[in-house]
Amino acid sequence: MTETSDTRSADGGAGGAAQEAPRSRLQRLMRYIPLVAPVLLWAVPCWVLLHAGQRWPLLVALAGTGLFVLGLVGMPFAMARGHGRRQQDGAAIVGDTLLGGIWVLFTWSVLLGVLLRLALTVAGVGDGQDRARIVTWAVLGVSAALLAWGYAEARRVPRVRRLDVELPRLGAGLDGTRVVLITDTHYGPLDRARWSARVCETVNTLEADLVCHTGDIADGTAERRRAQAAPLGTVRATRARVYVTGNHEYYSEAQGWVDLMDELGWEPLRNRHLLLERGGDSLVVAGVDDVTAESSGLAGHRAHLAGALDGADPALPVLLLAHQPKFIDRAAAHGIDLQLSGHTHGGQIWPFHYLVRIDQPAVAGLSRHGARTLLYTSRGTGFWGPPFRVFAPSEITLLVLRSPQGSAAA
Repeated sequence: MTETSDTRSADGGAGGAAQEAPRSRLQRLMRYIPLVAPVLLWAVPCWVLLHAGQRWPLLVALAGTGLFVLGLVGMPFAMARGHGRRQQDGAAIVGDTLLGGIWVLFTWSVLLGVLLRLALTVAGVGDGQDRARIVTWAVLGVSAALLAWGYAEARRVPRVRRLDVELPRLGAGLDGTRVVLITDTHYGPLDRARWSARVCETVNTLEADLVCHTGDIADGTAERRRAQAAPLGTVRATRARVYVTGNHEYYSEAQGWVDLMDELGWEPLRNRHLLLERGGDSLVVAGVDDVTAESSGLAGHRAHLAGALDGADPALPVLLLAHQPKFIDRAAAHGIDLQLSGHTHGGQIWPFHYLVRIDQPAVAGLSRHGARTLLYTSRGTGFWGPPFRVFAPSEITLLVLRSPQGSAAA
C-alpha cells in the first residue's frame, strides 16, 4: 500500500509538473492582457478607418491617428483617476464613455472591415480605395447610430419583463405570488436620482408581494451615493423588501450599503432567510453575500448557503437571492427551487456577452440546472461604466410564481 501510494505521488508529481508548465505560461500571458487589450481596441479601428487603403490626405490621416493615440493614452488615465483612489466622477465619466465608444467602434471595424469589404469586392464595387472609404463611412455611421441608441437605452426607465415560473413544490396558497426583481442599479458618477425615483415608481405599479434587489447598488460608498439610492425607500411590497450584496459593494465599503438598505426599510439577507406565508403555505426566501465577500476581508462577510438555510424546513420550497449566476452550482447541490441573480447585465454592449459567458453559466433569462433548480438571471436595471446598452436592454422583472396545484385548480 505504501509503495503504491509513493508511486502515485511520484507520477502525480511528474504529471503535475507537466501540467503546471502550460498553466504557468497561460498565467504569465494573462498578465499582459490589460496592457495589450487597450492597444488593440484603439489600433484596430485606427488601421481600418485610416490606413487600410483609403489614401486620405496626409492632414486627415495624421489628425485621425492623433485622435486615436490621444484616446489610447487618455482612456486608461481617466479611468484610473475616476475608479482608483481619487474617485473623480468627471474623470470616470470620460473614461467610461471612451471605453464604451471604442468597444463599439472596434467591434464594427472588425465586422464591417471584413464582411462589407468582402461583399463589395465580390460585387465589383469601385476600386480598392473606393471600397476602403465605403467601409470607413459605414463603420462610423453604424457606430454613431448604435452609440446614440445605446445611450438612450441605458438612460431610460427599464421595460418590465413579465414571466410565470412554475415551482413544483410551491403550495397552492402561494400560487400567483408576485416577485419583482431589480438589480445592478449601479448609481455612480452620472447622477441618476430622478431615474432612480422613476424606477421605484414603476416597481410600485406592479403590486408586488416581494421585491428583491440582488446587489451592485452603486459604484461608490453609501455616503457618496445616498441621494441616488434614497428613492429605494419608497418601494412598496405587501410582504417584504429584501436585498443581498453584489461584488461592487465590496469595492465601496459594503457594510455601509447594508446599513443604508436597512435604514431604507429593506431586509439585508446576509446568509439568512425569512418566511413568506400565504393561504396556509410557506416559501423560504433566503439570501447570501456575494461570492467575493470573503476575500474582501470584512468580518462576517462571506457566501454561506448552509447558514442562510439554517433552521428552515427542508420540505419547503426555497427562493434564493445570490448576486452572481455562478452560485447556481451550490444552489443546485442544496436543492434550491429558484435562484435570482444579476451581475451579467446581459453583456450590456454586444458582443461582450460572449466574454461574460466564459465566467458565468447564464447571461440572461430563465434556465434549469439539475433536477429541480431554476435560475433567473436579470440583465440588470441600470448600467455599469459606459453609459450604453447595445442589444442588451435593461429590465425590471416581474416573476409570478405558479404552483402545480394552483394551476390545476384554475
